[in-house]
Amino acid sequence: MWCPKYRRPVLVGDIDTRLKEIIWQVCASKDAPILALETMPERVHLLVVCDPKYGIHRLVKAIKGRSSRLLRQEFGTLRSRLPTLWTSSYFVATVGGSTLEDVKHHVQNQRNV
Repeated sequence: MWCPKYRRPVLVGDIDTRLKEIIWQVCASKDAPILALETMPERVHLLVVCDPKYGIHRLVKAIKGRSSRLLRQEFGTLRSRLPTLWTSSYFVATVGGSTLEDVKHHVQNQRNV
């Protein structure tokens, strides 16, 4: 999970749609299958399978880097409202204490919480 800078609610409409496309493209290129993806106006939740040899930190860096660059190029409102698109932090947890289906259900139902 990660958030836009200042937790601004900018992930809406065409930006949200394009962000999801970019995340799917990056994960496909890094051979990291997405199990669940949900965006809210002020955050992104992603459940993904990542090879430990590659490292989740590299995957998140690739997603945030490419999406920031492309979205800020394509949507001028993001350049004018934010100095950078994403905060430098993110939250990562393994799916060990809960079933995969429970976590998948949680991610997919973020909009209903």
